[in-house]
Amino acid sequence: MDIELKEGLKTVLQFYRELGFESLPLSCSDELEVANYKLNDSRNENSKDQLVEFDGIAPQCPKDAQLKVLRKEIGECQRCKLFSGRTQIVFGEGSLNATIMFIGEAPGKEEDIQGRPFVGDAGRLLTKLIEKMGFRREDVYIANIVKCRPQMNREPQGDEMSTCFPFLDRQIQVISPKVIMSLGKIATYALLDIKVPMSKFMITKTRGSVYDYKGISVVPTFHPAYLLRNPRDKWLTWEDAQAVLKII
Repeated sequence: MDIELKEGLKTVLQFYRELGFESLPLSCSDELEVANYKLNDSRNENSKDQLVEFDGIAPQCPKDAQLKVLRKEIGECQRCKLFSGRTQIVFGEGSLNATIMFIGEAPGKEEDIQGRPFVGDAGRLLTKLIEKMGFRREDVYIANIVKCRPQMNREPQGDEMSTCFPFLDRQIQVISPKVIMSLGKIATYALLDIKVPMSKFMITKTRGSVYDYKGISVVPTFHPAYLLRNPRDKWLTWEDAQAVLKII
């Protein structure tokens, strides 16, 4: 948004604030960034210097427009050190009206190449699980805690997750699923805001129960990559999938 447009918006919003309006949702056009600008309280001592503040994406706008703006906001992200080793950002994909959202850890090699989540061997196993649950891959929404591949497929670090998580949180808000299936230790740790050090956390301490993330049910389970190495535990993941089906 250029300086002239910003100044024009400030003038208009100041006028409406003086009339007693507290907030004004702007048009859902791409040019206006489908943003919802909130007028500062006139009692705020900084209000003269900062007339408006960005207050997220307007919820009345179509979901595809909201995600388009979010992706534009991420841009060619260099907010954490993961950008230096990636090929491309893996934003996420699936149905905008999904009742189930699958959230994994981070893109791997194939995901980094294709720009899509869960398309390698672990992704094929996840797709089989989705189909066994009675859905198609395009019926659900799939994303990761971080959107760039950590080099050598290492676990994402705390600062990397905290930098990227707000974007995932916005995706969750837009999709608004009935249930999230967190895939593995990292996704579960981040979503549930576990307080113990990540090195001491084990997925086995949480799977088998249902948790809450901002009013959305969360069902932790094993990461598909783990199941490739430990196929004997697939039945436990199927138990978790059945818990998801009961919720929806």
